[in-house]
Amino acid sequence: MAEIKAETTHHHPLIISEPDVSDQQEKSHLKTQRLASLDIFRGLAVALMILVDHAGGDWPEISHAPWNGCNLADFVMPFFLFIVGVAIALALKRIPDRADAVKKVIFRTLKLLFWGILLQGGFSHAPDELTYGVDVRMIRLCGVLQRIALSYLLVSLVEIFTKDVQDKDQSVGQFSIFRLYCWHWLMAACVLVVYLALLYGTYVPDWHFTIINKDSADYGKVFNVTCGVRGKLNPPCNAVGYIDRKVLGINHMYHHPAWRRSKACTQDSPFEGPLRKDAPSWCHAPFEPEGLLSSVSSILSTIIGVHFGHVIIRMKGHLARLKQWVTMGFALLIFGLTLHFTNAIPLNKQLYTLSYVCVTSGAAALVFSAIYALVDIWNLKYPFLPLAWIGMNAMLVYVMAAEGIFAGFISGWYYGDPHNTLPYWIKKHAFLGVWHSRKVSTILYVIFVEILFWGLVTGILHRFGIYWKL
Repeated sequence: MAEIKAETTHHHPLIISEPDVSDQQEKSHLKTQRLASLDIFRGLAVALMILVDHAGGDWPEISHAPWNGCNLADFVMPFFLFIVGVAIALALKRIPDRADAVKKVIFRTLKLLFWGILLQGGFSHAPDELTYGVDVRMIRLCGVLQRIALSYLLVSLVEIFTKDVQDKDQSVGQFSIFRLYCWHWLMAACVLVVYLALLYGTYVPDWHFTIINKDSADYGKVFNVTCGVRGKLNPPCNAVGYIDRKVLGINHMYHHPAWRRSKACTQDSPFEGPLRKDAPSWCHAPFEPEGLLSSVSSILSTIIGVHFGHVIIRMKGHLARLKQWVTMGFALLIFGLTLHFTNAIPLNKQLYTLSYVCVTSGAAALVFSAIYALVDIWNLKYPFLPLAWIGMNAMLVYVMAAEGIFAGFISGWYYGDPHNTLPYWIKKHAFLGVWHSRKVSTILYVIFVEILFWGLVTGILHRFGIYWKL
């Protein structure tokens, strides 16, 4: 995301290893060439977030999987973390002073945490309600930006404090690059061991909770959940939820988990709907999809992204880079799918399982490789300009569009009735009145009125050199 970039320009330079050329003018040109593919990939991730958040209600096929599985929405978070990793390698390469780099990383981490709590803690009710404010006893403590902050901080510190080791060897090959950055992979191994040990080794006892939503018919009712197991990956008895309930407190977790769209919880599955009368007690419970233990596992997505940034820095030539990326991408994808379809470890975004890390990181690797080939090798930049502009101002679009702040502001100006707003009028007359299908009109509205709109806005801001960075 744009908020984690350390450079002073609007996107990352395409850092290239010293070529064997005598022409100093050509060498200077290569060093200053821009890595447009990273901005475009970032813009694509933001656009996907807007699409799945605002159209997923009518298109459950692209919304988050209720539990096991992987839909389009489940790729967004790993894509962001992968992009953060690439950005870390490129940005910190240009900060020679270790103390200065640490200061920048810590300061940016704090800003990410602040914006995460503000945007996803429950303070803003936009765009659904024209109100704001949150009871601090029920504020949500985790979220997208908080997860990015954790991964950014830990991986950046490893990058900073192992920089002297990396600089000793300038020549790398397809395999030696892993040895050169062995500290990053050692960190990945430690993260994986800790995650798996806690996921499968933590004993989850029986637990209970009270409905605190005053608008619910079950307000004040106490539900009991029977567990008494360890190593389970089902909704009620997994270690991820148990650790969050113990550390965060159940009132500070997400109160609308995706599992409520499962067949066990609602007859309207895979759509949202009222809970079944015979729904299990855990269907009523909160669950934090960006929780503590799952955020530990998510660090792996960032480490894989850092590796791709290292490849850009160390390897000469486009073909060598693509060979490394595509090979690794397919390997991760095949390994992750094998884990899932052999029932060893299921794909699960809520738990951020190893198979999920591998499949989503493999997908990110292949998508990034494709964009890199199209844009940075074949120079096909113009068709992707709206995504590039969004990527340069990702924080602005995330706040205003993905979090609904701008839509809430526009909806605050209504005619007669609070529901009679400009967005409502456009949806009704320009889309639903033409296509006569709620599903089709919704997805077209999101693509053309929201995503394309912000592509044009950020294009204008780019023209005047205006960027929102953290």
